[in-house]
Parts: sequence; structure tokens; C-alpha cells
Amino acid sequence: MYHARIYVTLKKSILDPKGKAAFGALKNIGFTGISDVRIGKMVDLKIDAPNEQEAREVARNACEKLLVNEVMEDYEIELITAEQQV
Repeated sequence: MYHARIYVTLKKSILDPKGKAAFGALKNIGFTGISDVRIGKMVDLKIDAPNEQEAREVARNACEKLLVNEVMEDYEIELITAEQQV
């Protein structure tokens, strides 16, 4: 059993209105030292696969076919084995 944590973010070239709004709000309530905010999403998958390579392939296929709009978004897969979850 593998746990895939997928981080999805807008590509750097895409305007992030949620990030801009959060950045403005943080400045308005007194936060300093923050130069930019980008907001994305995180997806967790539990995958039954015989090995890490196949688990990563399942996660990648899920991203490319449904979870990620590759025109506008980038993604990163973090794969955690059952032993690492303890």
C-alpha cells in the first residue's frame, strides 16, 4: 500500500487571483516580509500496487487524466510507503 500526496499549483505564468487576494489581506492585517502568495491544492491517494514504480505510475496517470489541468497547472508527487507512514 502506498500513499501518494500530490501538490497541484498554478504554473508560474498563470495569474493566481486567490494568492493575490490572500497576499493583500495578509498585508492589510499587518504581516510584513511576505513577498508573494500562491495557493494550490493537495490530493491524497491510497494506492495498492506491487512496487513503488507502479504506484508512482498510477499517481502520474491519475494526475494527467483527471486531477491536473496540465495547460494551467504543475504537479509534484510525493510517494510514501506503508513503512514510512508508521
